[in-house]
Amino acid sequence: MPKRGKAYKEAAAKIEKAKLYEVPEAMTKVIETGRAKFDETVEIHIKLGVDGRHADQQVRGAIVLPNGTGKEVRVLVFAKGDKVAEAEAAGADYVGGQELAEKIQKENWFDFDAVVATPDMMGVVGRLGRILGPKGLMPNPKSGTVTMDLTRALADIKAGKVEYRLDRQNIIHTVIGKKSFGPQKLEENFRALLEAVIKAKPATAKGQYLKSVTVATTMGPGVKVNPATIG
Repeated sequence: MPKRGKAYKEAAAKIEKAKLYEVPEAMTKVIETGRAKFDETVEIHIKLGVDGRHADQQVRGAIVLPNGTGKEVRVLVFAKGDKVAEAEAAGADYVGGQELAEKIQKENWFDFDAVVATPDMMGVVGRLGRILGPKGLMPNPKSGTVTMDLTRALADIKAGKVEYRLDRQNIIHTVIGKKSFGPQKLEENFRALLEAVIKAKPATAKGQYLKSVTVATTMGPGVKVNPATIG
């Protein structure tokens, strides 16, 4: 366990560890306990009652948050032919093919936050799976990042699209905005994301689906939300 500083301990003291907060109060608390001088990102961590080792219990998807993420997203697009011009017109930050794949492999280049690819480029992109996969950057049809409709894909990402998927502990980690959004906008984003995750519940999942839901700023303590009041 890392040693916590004085500022963190003071912030944590404002939260009742055993309490499960209602959503509006949780959003207020997460803003109050954000202790950094910069505009911190607000994160959400959702523990699900599924077993992601089984293919039929995977939970994965994407949603455009109603208030965006507050972050300027740099998008890399793998495309060729007339799709290069479409990607550039739609606001892609980088567009290319094999040359960009080699730059990632040889130079450890990661000056981007999201990756989109047309289906005919997946032969090139597929070889980057071991590099992009662990970083959550691998394009996937289910999240809308493998598509011929680059205009829509880029518009969604730039507008605040977030992907969600289980990690090895069956927890979803993603963002719901910035501390400066205020409680109401954070709550709107929170509820939109939770609604998407609930809709994605596998038919084979048994028992309690939402095991725990926690929100926190980048450097602040976690605030537990009452999962019984969600949905």
